[in-house]
Amino acid sequence: MADAADSRARLRADCARCAGLCCVAPAFAASADFAIDKPAGHACPHLQRDSRCEIHADLRERGFPGCTVFDCFGAGQQTVQVTFAGGGRDWHTDHEVFAAFGVQRLLHELLWYLTEALALDAAAPLHRELAATRDRAERLTGAGAEELAAVDTAVLQGQAGALLLSVSELARSGVRPRGRDRRGADLVGADLRRTRLRAASLRGAQLIGADLRGADLHLTDLLGADLRAADVRGTDLSGALFLTRRQVAAARGDAATALPAGLEHPSHWGPR
Repeated sequence: MADAADSRARLRADCARCAGLCCVAPAFAASADFAIDKPAGHACPHLQRDSRCEIHADLRERGFPGCTVFDCFGAGQQTVQVTFAGGGRDWHTDHEVFAAFGVQRLLHELLWYLTEALALDAAAPLHRELAATRDRAERLTGAGAEELAAVDTAVLQGQAGALLLSVSELARSGVRPRGRDRRGADLVGADLRRTRLRAASLRGAQLIGADLRGADLHLTDLLGADLRAADVRGTDLSGALFLTRRQVAAARGDAATALPAGLEHPSHWGPR
């Protein structure tokens, strides 16, 4: 997956080229992830006039671990630098900016998954469809606000989702025996250390606080799985399908946790 990692290099947030959009556009709900409630379209009280966070170095200690795992996949800088060409807007109050950022974020996340899918040998039969879908999403990331506003995100997400599901089935089909389908399953706090998960589908599963230490997750579909506080210490995630930085940062790993190419160990996991 080295080529996929190279291709996804631009799908990385560059906060220096953004304007703190993730601190304004989304809503926060007071929880273990956020210390306060914040409505969508309202600036976090910790966002400074220069679009920097005044507690960035202490987010986890101040009750905002959700901020440390948020990932826009590079949509922030694309919205500021391309959609609105770098200026002329009040980034913290303009709802047209927030709407464009929402569409860009979806497009960039789809590009992450589509790029990985194209790098899988098993996806060869779907290469043309995947490439066409990726190219369309890529083109849309360069569009202006008006064209982005006209994008039917539900249709686009549905089409890409169906393709990615087919890729998952192709990639996992040759594994015998393989784990059963647990798509969307409620596995909150579950002890999965001895559960057969190799080449299983955990797509959209709730794995909050689940114990995955030492689990075999080779070719396991993790697209959309909620890994908040999931224990992956010592787990080999290098062969898992559709894993993202956001999921990795939300989990509890350590120096022995193996990750796919292109993903790094979060700093809060401790030294390697």
